[in-house]
Amino acid sequence: MSKKIAIGGDHAGFEYKVKLIQKLTDLGYEVKDFGPFSTDSVDYPDYVHPLSTAIESGEFEQGIVICGSGNGVAITANKHQGIRAALCWNEDLAALSRQHNNANVLAIPARFISYELAEKLAEIFLTTDFEGGRHQNRVSKISCM
Repeated sequence: MSKKIAIGGDHAGFEYKVKLIQKLTDLGYEVKDFGPFSTDSVDYPDYVHPLSTAIESGEFEQGIVICGSGNGVAITANKHQGIRAALCWNEDLAALSRQHNNANVLAIPARFISYELAEKLAEIFLTTDFEGGRHQNRVSKISCM
């Protein structure tokens, strides 16, 4: 497996991010850490904007963003035309975000789910394919430009 994954977030997601990087690397993914690099308080847009730009450019296939609620990182990522970030807190949402929405960024709410669930969501998200078909028509209508 050589899929390239971008990962980042903020201080509230730092510990999950560190563990996920190790897990994904062990599974054979190529992972780039966009930061932050400690638990010191930071502003998530400083890390999520560069991550999103790198996915839009094709440098990375998918991304994972993590903050306390998952909302801030998802909102920031979704400001980018080429990003479809999905905030997921259960396994069904992680699968459906890929199958029906062709999401390319998983947003994880670290303060609301266990690390074990976060790891499972990442696994599902990264291994689930987009179904296309009628869903492609809808996804094609997302971009407003």
